[in-house]
Amino acid sequence: MRITVIGTGYLGATHAACMAELGYEVLGLDIVPEKIATLSQGRSPMYEPGLDELLQKHVVSGRLRFTTDWAEAGAFGEVHFVCTNTPQRKGEFACDMSYVEAAFDSLAPHLREGAVVVGKSTVPVGSAARLAERMASGAPADIADTIELAWNPEFLREGYAVQDTLHPDRLVVGTRSPRAEAVLREVYAPLLEAGVPMVVTDFATSELVKAAANSFLATKISFINAMAEVCEASGADVVQLAGALAYDERIGGKFLNSGLGFGGGCLPKDIRAFMARAGELGADQALTFLREVDSINMRRRSRMVELAREQLGGGFLGQRIAVLGAAFKPNSDDVRDSPALNVAAQIQLQGGQVTVYDPKAMDNARKLFPGLSFAPTAHEAATGAHVVLHLTEWQEFRDLDPAELGPLVAERRILDGRNVLDPHKWRSAGWTYRALGRPGE
Repeated sequence: MRITVIGTGYLGATHAACMAELGYEVLGLDIVPEKIATLSQGRSPMYEPGLDELLQKHVVSGRLRFTTDWAEAGAFGEVHFVCTNTPQRKGEFACDMSYVEAAFDSLAPHLREGAVVVGKSTVPVGSAARLAERMASGAPADIADTIELAWNPEFLREGYAVQDTLHPDRLVVGTRSPRAEAVLREVYAPLLEAGVPMVVTDFATSELVKAAANSFLATKISFINAMAEVCEASGADVVQLAGALAYDERIGGKFLNSGLGFGGGCLPKDIRAFMARAGELGADQALTFLREVDSINMRRRSRMVELAREQLGGGFLGQRIAVLGAAFKPNSDDVRDSPALNVAAQIQLQGGQVTVYDPKAMDNARKLFPGLSFAPTAHEAATGAHVVLHLTEWQEFRDLDPAELGPLVAERRILDGRNVLDPHKWRSAGWTYRALGRPGE
């Protein structure tokens, strides 16, 4: 079976490499020639652990190729995975479907008889049914009734995408056709044989699974951050509170780490798009709680700025601030809606002299915030700082030696925006340690 992957961003490049790893001949397509040139050299356009190794392995073997030619993709593939982006519309909560629609419109005229098209993009519920009609009308008339659509949402975590593709906790397939289901069972046979469960649903349910999962995770994160606000007001410790809650099997400890909140290209825009779609369906009251989830998340950034200002005596003018972290999460170079960069930019706008360091996201951070200052190491970022802000929980930052860092800074003050540093270790080295949702010394 030969597979094409339409769209070679974070999702598509990973899916293409992993399908090749499962033994298929794969052709990836993108409309950006520079991206195709990079991938054709076996290099990923983004940082994702393990991805470069897979790309290099399968580009060299010839099992994985890339193109910008829609006709070539249509002629090559028996199964086509559509992995294009669905960003938030400018000025709205709703999802921008233009990239997905353009992909379907461009692919449809080149489809061969019996082709199965599989949507993996995160889309508003109801999109698959509409796209099935759009695809049928755009395909060659004599084979249109032989082409099938399925929806197979992705559940990748940045930093673990290769692992999540090759060893998922479940596969979800939305389909109207036993044949499309059978084809996807064949595609995913190595995973199914390894015991991965497959949940087969209708189109609408498969679309809702991704939206519901992201909404639940966002709610859990914002819940513990709401508790952090109460802890700050009462003098309690949110880390101890979360630890106690985690023992309850009904709650569990995953995604119960308080801190600066979530960001990135998925959770924020996905919960907003879900709210917008619910409104279109007349079910907006069902998701009003997500507005507060979003609000709590954004308040964490403002609270970190306030806490930094308090540590500096009430203002940022003339103060040097070191920001450790630019990516929205560790093991990624993704700076989309990054809480760390949002905090850095807010402080700079209020007069602070901000210097940022991140192990992998420096180039992307510079493009997004060219007005910020950047340093090549954590130590250089901290040199002369009046306060150090730990905002992305890279292992490199957890491993910092506070005694070694101390002589470099102007004042030994650290604010832990992720609640993962050891307060005793830092305080023993003479630092003032503060964190969101935790009492002072």
